[in-house]
Amino acid sequence: MKQIESRDDVQFLVESFYERVVQDDVLAPFFINLDFDMHLPKMVNFWAFVLLDEAGYTTDVTEKHAHMRLKQEHFDRWLALFNATVDAHFTGEKAELAKQRAFLVGWTTKSKHG
Repeated sequence: MKQIESRDDVQFLVESFYERVVQDDVLAPFFINLDFDMHLPKMVNFWAFVLLDEAGYTTDVTEKHAHMRLKQEHFDRWLALFNATVDAHFTGEKAELAKQRAFLVGWTTKSKHG
């Protein structure tokens, strides 16, 4: 397995993750009307900012989810799918950082809106 080293790696991670999300019975209903042409580049920017220190992401990721009626099971499933996606494709320090940051994003979002 490879390490997360580039924006292409981040894009692959994000796209692989959302492929799982849209097929997941628990999470898919939240994404059914999402414009992925608009959403995916924003998520690539977010994770490139988090993992590669790239500038360009300025949105509050937790505020973007305020309108969603998320429950603990949704956060748990989101994190499980994210971690499984990372583990299926990547290894190393940045992979572990991605999983740590995903946990923090979920926890922060749940704390603010749950």
